[in-house]
Amino acid sequence: MNRTPSRWCSEIETQVQFFDLDPMEVVWHGHYVKYLEIARGALLDSIDYNYPQMRASGYLWPLTDLQLRYVASARFGDQLKLRAEIVEWENRLKIDYLISDAVSGRRLTRASTTQVAIEMATGEMCFASPSVLFEKLKVTPS
Repeated sequence: MNRTPSRWCSEIETQVQFFDLDPMEVVWHGHYVKYLEIARGALLDSIDYNYPQMRASGYLWPLTDLQLRYVASARFGDQLKLRAEIVEWENRLKIDYLISDAVSGRRLTRASTTQVAIEMATGEMCFASPSVLFEKLKVTPS
């Protein structure tokens, strides 16, 4: 497993909107997945391999695993810092996330997602990440 802390990391901020709240006036748990997608999009943009570039390269990258650990609730108007970091890339794309309060720094949620490459032409899952990912990450396959 490859691990290079903070080599491919991105942070972005967003504000909790009213429509993200549940009847208890905290962010509904399902909306945290949307926040992960925002962070992942910023991270993939930073390596020039977001979904349009993935498709153009001939690969789909569906999520195969999603893990969330809720620590504290976000509320209306809170400014959130969304951090995403690529932690594995050789055989799959694993991204770790941290959602925190942008003002206090308090941790709200930790998460991780795993994606695997699917060759669009055949629909076959790749058991190793395609070379295009290594090119975008500027690394040499081991």
